[in-house]
Amino acid sequence: MSIVRTALPLVLLTSVLTGCAGLQKTDWPKCAAVGGVGGAALGAIESSSWAGWGALLGGGLAAGYCWAHGDGDEDGDGVPDSRDKCPGTPRGVQVDADGCPPPAPAVVEEVVVQKEEVIVIRDVHFEFDSARLTASDKQRLNTIATRLKQEAPSARLSVSGHTDSVGSDSYNQKLSERRAHSVTDYLVEEGVPRSSFISVIGAGETQPVADNATAEGRAMNRRTEIKIQR
Repeated sequence: MSIVRTALPLVLLTSVLTGCAGLQKTDWPKCAAVGGVGGAALGAIESSSWAGWGALLGGGLAAGYCWAHGDGDEDGDGVPDSRDKCPGTPRGVQVDADGCPPPAPAVVEEVVVQKEEVIVIRDVHFEFDSARLTASDKQRLNTIATRLKQEAPSARLSVSGHTDSVGSDSYNQKLSERRAHSVTDYLVEEGVPRSSFISVIGAGETQPVADNATAEGRAMNRRTEIKIQR
């Protein structure tokens, strides 16, 4: 009987401490309460006068053991540190079973394709009173050809030539047509598919974008436009 009375307290105390080990540090009051009840019971086995001391001793041991060996929750998200895969989560943030915030919903950006665009070429000057391209003209058009080859063959291209108001209307009309075709032919030579061009026209002096009364305005009006339709 003495062996049982000696072994039983140890078994009960071990059970209490083992149970506390699975709790969090913040659960030490629960451990203290359980330990106190267990300690009182253990003390009562020995003598009724030992019940109070057993409760005090058992509660203190259980609380201390729980605090020392219990699992913590450093970031306070409700997930024990031993299985918290995202430590340091800000307080108030909702977390999953692993202590991690749920992934942000994927944002799908809509790609807006500009259906129509106009390339305005003003620094192609041609040879004087001619539709022949100069060397600097070709250099400028090489850059545009590279761009248009990337657009082809899905894009539809419309080329229009424009002049200033110097000269007769009929002369400027024909000159604008020749220059529009000259630009188109060079772009085709540089690799832009001819099938991409749906129209090549001359508008003469009918569509000015600036005042023909000034040299600056006339320079702006002497231009070739390439409209890209996607």
